[in-house]
Parts: sequence; C-alpha cells; structure tokens
Amino acid sequence: MQLDERKTKILQAIIRNYLETGEPVGSRTISKYTDLHLSSATIRNEMADLEELGYIVQPHTSAGRIPSDQGYRFYVDCMMEQKEREVIEMKEMLLERQDRMETLLKQVARVLAQNTQYATMISAPQTHGSKVKFIQLSRVDYNQILAVIVAEGNVIKNNILQVAQELDDETLLKLNILLNTHLNGLCMEEINLGMIAAMKQQAGIHSDIVSEVIDAVAEAIKADEDLEIYTSGTNNIFRYPELADQQKASELITTFEEKELLNELVQETLSDSTNTGIQVYIGEETPIKGMKDCSVVTATYELEEGMKGTIGIIGPKRMDYDRVIGTLQTLKQQLDELYKK
Repeated sequence: MQLDERKTKILQAIIRNYLETGEPVGSRTISKYTDLHLSSATIRNEMADLEELGYIVQPHTSAGRIPSDQGYRFYVDCMMEQKEREVIEMKEMLLERQDRMETLLKQVARVLAQNTQYATMISAPQTHGSKVKFIQLSRVDYNQILAVIVAEGNVIKNNILQVAQELDDETLLKLNILLNTHLNGLCMEEINLGMIAAMKQQAGIHSDIVSEVIDAVAEAIKADEDLEIYTSGTNNIFRYPELADQQKASELITTFEEKELLNELVQETLSDSTNTGIQVYIGEETPIKGMKDCSVVTATYELEEGMKGTIGIIGPKRMDYDRVIGTLQTLKQQLDELYKK
C-alpha cells in the first residue's frame, strides 16, 4: 500500500529512532522527532494504522513500536531511491560540468597562445584534500554489493565488493549508517587506524567490508592520475630563432605531445606550499629537461571546493615577462567567473 506523507514521515522517524536507541518508540518521542507538529493522540492513531498495515509491531503491551521486516523494506527502498536519485543527479551535473570545463579550458589555451604568441598549456582542475560527502552501499546480487563513494568536487567512484553471503536490508542499512557517521566530512589524512579499528569492531563479521570501503574512499579522493592537460600554440616556438634549432624544437614538441612531462610541472606547481599564484622558471630552473632553453611562467587557478589547476606560458628566455605575468594575473581572476557562467 502507498503510504501518505504523514504516515511515511512517522514510519521513518520510528525506524531512525529505533536504529539509534534499540528501544521501542512511543508517540511522545515521535512528536518531538518530526516536523509535523502533531499531537500524541494523532500520532498514536497513525501508529495504529501503520501497525494494522504491517509496517510496525508492538513487542509488549503498553510499549512503543518497533519496525517490522515490511517496515524496514519500505524504509530501505525509500532511502535507496533517494540516494540513487542523488547519485544520478550528481553524475548528470558532473558530465555537464566536465563538458563545459573542457570546452572552456581548450578555448583559454588557444586564446592565450594567440595573444602572447608563445606556447601555452592549462591543466584541468584537481581536488586536493578532498573530503567524503557520502557513501552508499546497495545490493547487486546475493554475493555482491555496490559501494558508491561521493567526494567533494562531485567526484563519484563505483566499486563492486564481493561478500561471502547475502546481506539483508537491515545489515546494509546499519553499515551505511556506520560508514557515513564516521567518514562523512573527512579527508583521507583524518581517517586514522584507531577510527578504522573501531568501525571494524562495530561492523563485527562484516569488518572486511569496512576495509574495502576505506580502500574505495582512498581511491575516490586521491589526486587524479589521468590528469587532462590542454595545449596550444606549439608552432609559435618556431618564431624564435634560439628555439627553432631542429633538436631544441623537437624536444619541445615531444614535451608537449607527451603530457606526462607537463604533468610533472603541474604537480610541482600545485604542491609548492610557498606558491603565491605566479611562478617563473628560467632555463635550468624548470623541472622539465626539454624546456631548459625556455622560460616558463605558471599560474595556479582555483575554483570552488579547493579545485586547483595550472596555466602555463612557455617561450624564449627573452619573453615579455611583464606582459605575460599581467595576462596570467588577469586570467587567474577571471577564470572562476568564466567557469560559473
């Protein structure tokens, strides 16, 4: 039977309170627990209906109610439907943002190369020190569960976990509550061994699931190894005689084609704790061997939720530093606004 909104809220309040306390739940408790502003008498009538419908039971005369298996099933189905809807919405939003971000960054690199007449690069933003938003475990079949980890920056990771035996709805619900209670809002550095040991103890025979979820969390919130870097203006290198030498130009072009080397530059720029936003590497100072005859000016840009990326301009040592630095400073200030539009 489809429950109306009032009965649904009362049933959910009974189940949440029972999960937290382990004690039968009375009408007076529910009157304080919901935002329905109903009298105890009205709540008792609704609880009587829920009992008649099989969603709750009264273990002892004159005692409160506890959820039945049917009540748990209704609660879990509602919760899973809501979480699945949230995940779908986040994935759709993430795909839209990724498409928009990729288009924007390619355009920025192209316009920057045209305006400066140097080679340019820009990295997609990475989330550093990312925190867990929520964790959702759901059953796939009798020996598999799906762990969905959502981290800041709307990073979503799906992991299939193998289990020795099928987990019932109540067990899955308790594991979801345990994991989210302990891990939500934490970054990986804050998840210590003592916390993990306590969670595994509470999970009992399902402690191995806690270990696998912790591994999945670490995977979800670590820095992205497949960093996207967009480049433009490589042919501008040939405009400068000191870089147009066949060997030097070949090394530079190889560097731009093999993004792993540019990744080193990005990681060094982002990891520098003294970084004030603009960095200038001259000749041998650059971490990339193929750019030892160049100057590289980088800027760190930051979007919401600590998402950072690097913009770089590569040219001869006699580049127009004043103009390049001014351009990057302006771009740094404008990029977040451009992204939000």
